[in-house]
Amino acid sequence: MQVIETLAEGLKREIKVVIPAKDMEVKMNERLADVKDKVRINGFRPGKVPAAHLKKVYGKSIMADLVNEIVREQPTAILAERGEKSATQPEIAMTEDKDEAEQILAAQKDFEFTLSYEVLPPIELKSSKGIKITREVVDISEDEVNEQVLKVAESARSYETKKGKAANGDRITMDYVGKVDGVAFDGGTDQGAELVLGSGRFIPGFEDQLVGAKAGDEKTITVTFPADYPAKNLAGQEATFDVTVKDVAAPAEVEINDELAKKLGLESADRLKEIVRGQIESQYGSMTRQKVKRQILDQLDEMYKFDTPASLVDAEYNGIWNQVANDLAQSGKTFEDEDTTEEEAREEYKKLAERRVRLGLVLSEIGEKAGVEVSEDEMQRAIYEQLRQYPGQEKQILDFFRSQPGAAASIRAPIFEEKVIDHLLTEIDVTDKKVTKEELLADEEGEASDKEAKKAAPKKKAAAKAEATEGEEAAAPKKKAAPKKKASEDSAE
Repeated sequence: MQVIETLAEGLKREIKVVIPAKDMEVKMNERLADVKDKVRINGFRPGKVPAAHLKKVYGKSIMADLVNEIVREQPTAILAERGEKSATQPEIAMTEDKDEAEQILAAQKDFEFTLSYEVLPPIELKSSKGIKITREVVDISEDEVNEQVLKVAESARSYETKKGKAANGDRITMDYVGKVDGVAFDGGTDQGAELVLGSGRFIPGFEDQLVGAKAGDEKTITVTFPADYPAKNLAGQEATFDVTVKDVAAPAEVEINDELAKKLGLESADRLKEIVRGQIESQYGSMTRQKVKRQILDQLDEMYKFDTPASLVDAEYNGIWNQVANDLAQSGKTFEDEDTTEEEAREEYKKLAERRVRLGLVLSEIGEKAGVEVSEDEMQRAIYEQLRQYPGQEKQILDFFRSQPGAAASIRAPIFEEKVIDHLLTEIDVTDKKVTKEELLADEEGEASDKEAKKAAPKKKAAAKAEATEGEEAAAPKKKAAPKKKASEDSAE
């Protein structure tokens, strides 16, 4: 077998592979000899079929199998021998001429094919000890815990039917039919709907017009849907709702005690406070983690500059752009509405895609050198979390993961990335800084807007998900030497 490099331009490679016809014939004859004693052909005793007849009957099918095996197995072997890793699955090109194909299957012509691919760039890791980050930490006060416990208690409070007019804080049970231009619209009808007045659950103006209503009242409420309402057919439209009030109930007093805790399935009020505190700590911890990760990635981005495989960048860019386009379509907005242009937005998203790929490759290299691995238990837990999000579809989801290798990779990649970040946190200089809740939230919002929104405003909404996972998916190709799926600036996802 001859392996000839025909293109080496940047990261692009093209390899021509030639297997002489005589070598293909030798392999075919070996296969024929192997099946000689196994086949049954009318008119011949087992094992006595002449080689020429055996070749005439089975030669082409065996050669076709050989061609498929070579194309399936040799690219990996060739890349390994060359010490290269392909950014995506190599493209394989063979002759499309029917006559040539027949000659190859008849072992009368050399079998040739070409491999086209991009290599993953070599990455020389630098010391991470120069990375310095500030980890913002919020102290959780007893008042904040009590405030959240009160909200839990209010959401679980009971209501008692009352006579007279409804006031803010009362719960109304109602039937309603929503109409635009006198025609009922989808999703605008409900029966036995419960609404606590003043909760802000319904569109502005709806709840205010029910204050003072009594059981048995029939009212027509007129409201205008917000201009940015998700349903495009309703956004900015004036609508009427024919409402029949079925019941008015006043809220019972809220008491935070063991009885409330037991109503929520807990043993005591102390346990309720403990759980609420843990939830607050988790929420702030996630925000802190995101900001820590962003600092790490920003500094890695400054440390490593190299060409990235165009195929990976294009795949990441297309994923981001599709997300942006879908978001704009759903909101009914344009780039002009977001104070930018499509050209400017595309340029910014292309930069984001390049960053994601580069950081993904860096994190993958760091993790590989550090021996970071994702265990089967971690994978099982992650898949279980996916199943919990889609009750009733567990079998379909499991079948999908079993049949699609890329699906499992998309689960493994973010876990791998987070473990690499954990590894880096053991090596870099971390300084804790006490901040208030407001400072933690304000800084997070400020960084996002200052960094990306000025140049491509739609990204604030449409690519927020990508920014949060900027390395998860980009890291996968390094591990697999093949393409992976869905994939921010805060991650190499």
